Amino acid sequence: MFAVILVPLLPLLASLIVLVGDEGSRNLRAKIAACPIGTAFLGAMATLWLVATEGPITIRFYDPASLAPLTFPMGLYIDRLSAVMMVLISGVGTIIYTYSIGHLYQDHHDRRFLALIGFTVSVLLCLVSSANLMMLFLLWQVISCLLYLLAHNHSHDATRRGAVRTFTLLRVGDVAFLAGIVLAHSLYGTLEFQELFARAAESTATVPLLPGIEISGATAVTSLLFIGAMSKSAQFPLFIWLPGYLYAPTPATALLHAGIINAGGFLINRLAPLFGLSPTTLHVALVVGALTAVLGATMMLVQNDIKNTLGFSTIGQMGYMIMECGLGAFSLAVFHLIAHGLFKATMFLNSGNVIHKARQEPASPHADPHAEEREFSRLTWFTGFATTLLIPLLILLVTHGVLHIPLLESQGTVIFLFFIWVTSSQAILTLIRLRAVASWKVSVAMLLILLFVVFNYLFAVESFSKFLYPNPAEVATYFQAAALPTWLFDGLIGGTALVIILGWFYIYAKAHGQTMWVPNLVEGLRHRLYVLFLNRLYVDQANERLGWAVTHVIRSIDSRAKRRAP
Repeated sequence: MFAVILVPLLPLLASLIVLVGDEGSRNLRAKIAACPIGTAFLGAMATLWLVATEGPITIRFYDPASLAPLTFPMGLYIDRLSAVMMVLISGVGTIIYTYSIGHLYQDHHDRRFLALIGFTVSVLLCLVSSANLMMLFLLWQVISCLLYLLAHNHSHDATRRGAVRTFTLLRVGDVAFLAGIVLAHSLYGTLEFQELFARAAESTATVPLLPGIEISGATAVTSLLFIGAMSKSAQFPLFIWLPGYLYAPTPATALLHAGIINAGGFLINRLAPLFGLSPTTLHVALVVGALTAVLGATMMLVQNDIKNTLGFSTIGQMGYMIMECGLGAFSLAVFHLIAHGLFKATMFLNSGNVIHKARQEPASPHADPHAEEREFSRLTWFTGFATTLLIPLLILLVTHGVLHIPLLESQGTVIFLFFIWVTSSQAILTLIRLRAVASWKVSVAMLLILLFVVFNYLFAVESFSKFLYPNPAEVATYFQAAALPTWLFDGLIGGTALVIILGWFYIYAKAHGQTMWVPNLVEGLRHRLYVLFLNRLYVDQANERLGWAVTHVIRSIDSRAKRRAP
């Protein structure tokens, strides 16, 4: 128990090592402080093994039955989900802290920034291992404050404005989050996770929405909590804080995109038994996630800045993750969360190196305009197209012949298989741009990617799902709650498949100077859509006008109140 408690405290010790001491030894202390964070990673791995073999760990420094009104309910509840998240956070935190030592070695306030990195990792570890919903919410607030401080260079106008916008917009979701907690306590009388789930499952309480219209208590609570998850995970239309925060130092943006922004997905998974009681909230999550995924990916394509491109990529991926939660595939969302966290941390840290080298050599890197580019290879296109079409057949053979998985029992199995196809097709599609490499090498790479993704989903994801949610009946309940009408489900799958197949034909036609018939309406809207997405759907301007309108109304009310006052 003592060793488990030390895991979230060790990064805090690293912060103290950085801060306490004279100026002459600050570089040495900064390097020494990496040891406690690395030790926390080892401790998180040991905790994961302990939880997997002996069950969840519960540590409470309070009595749930006799809580005073102003008592802070501190404690730890570490199950397999918490332990997996602790390994991810401490591992990524160790890499980011080590990178930060060299990245900010000339900064006069590097000690403050390094201490904040350690403190943020500590808070994140406590957040994912919170013993109850109130503790989770309070640490959720601390993370929002730390995001403002991690912006670091507040003397830079754009950085300061981005930090203020982040802090302000996150309050929108936090108000809904707090309202959901208050409503949950009033309906169920507890904020302890397991007891909350049990009482919610037995409750028949309803909440009036409009005169004559009532919704279930679970739907009301989860809807408010989902808004909190939307703001932290940058879902549409609450995504506008994320692009403005990209002026923060590279380690801060890496920690944000690899860990903090995943908080929304973690919250939904932590409360999965509660969300599983509300099909309405899951369907809303599906719509919001799908819309965010499409818009985020589209806005990413029109960016001309490396950090903005990565930022909108994160928005799209977070939408993808929330969409998976809305489909009831909670374990798939966690798997996606982990993969995206590791990938995006690496991308952001490398982007810092690219930006640094570009500043040293402004004329480089640029492509040689006289370099000869290979022609588009028909072998590459045919391999990619044929592989994309063969993926479903291969998946069916493996699932039926090897794993003996029935495909007609629920939408859940189809969802897993469909994500295999989409992910494989997307990965293969990106290789079509490798024209400087021999076409046969690209074709081999496509086949290897196909095998890797199929194996990863069918075996790694399946094993991870059983590890995270070992009760098959619980998983089936989530998929059943999130089930869509058959016609809508088939339409979504068929529409996505059609887009992927048409994409291959469009690439082939464009590469060979041919054209495809496009409706005049679409052709006329193309440039307007480009401008629309380049300006981020004008959500920033709408938000600014809304802010001015609200401020004007508040000032008018305040001035009238002063006139009426004696």
